[in-house]
Amino acid sequence: MASKSDRTRNPLIDQLAEELEPVRPITFRSGAILIALALLVTVLGVEIVDGLWRGIIAGEASAFFLIANGLLLVLGIASASSVITMAAPRVGNAHDGPKWAMAMAAVLPVAAFVTLLGHDHGLSQMIDDPYNLTCFGSALMASILTAGALVLWLRRGAPVSPDKAGLHIGVASTALGSLAYGLACPIDNVVHLGVWHAAPVVVGALIGRYALPRLLRW
Repeated sequence: MASKSDRTRNPLIDQLAEELEPVRPITFRSGAILIALALLVTVLGVEIVDGLWRGIIAGEASAFFLIANGLLLVLGIASASSVITMAAPRVGNAHDGPKWAMAMAAVLPVAAFVTLLGHDHGLSQMIDDPYNLTCFGSALMASILTAGALVLWLRRGAPVSPDKAGLHIGVASTALGSLAYGLACPIDNVVHLGVWHAAPVVVGALIGRYALPRLLRW
């Protein structure tokens, strides 16, 4: 029997070993920092373009304003955290957090429509809101950077469920985008917040579920 020193080395294995390069590990901390930076840059962009509402610091914001943006923040963080963990799937990973956060955030539109039912011209009040399309469109625009960061993050990994990942990207980015632009919006009644600040999340969920999976498959 030939000794270990006499064995012939496999040139193919040697060639493959020479081509190996160190890969930066995918960690939750790195993903969280990436998304936090994307949100920070978005908020700074909102400040430069429209200016943040100074009434928040002055204590002029209503309870509805604080609750609505707090729910959007919780929803955005829960969904973004789920996306970050999807880049490195492992047995036992659960993604129930976004479901509960979505249920909590659903209180906003429900409260808005219940409030509208109590007014004789509730529907016209919602449609005639002078800031409706501004907040809706600006929130979608403010979600682009976060959505791009989440897509790039997942493309570094190996998500096993592109459909679910796309849905969570859409929800996370639009929730955080609506939060970012919402800091510049001085309209703090429940109807405006529950309709025009929540609607972008619904649109983002649909776009994420049906348009993004093709970008995430590997």
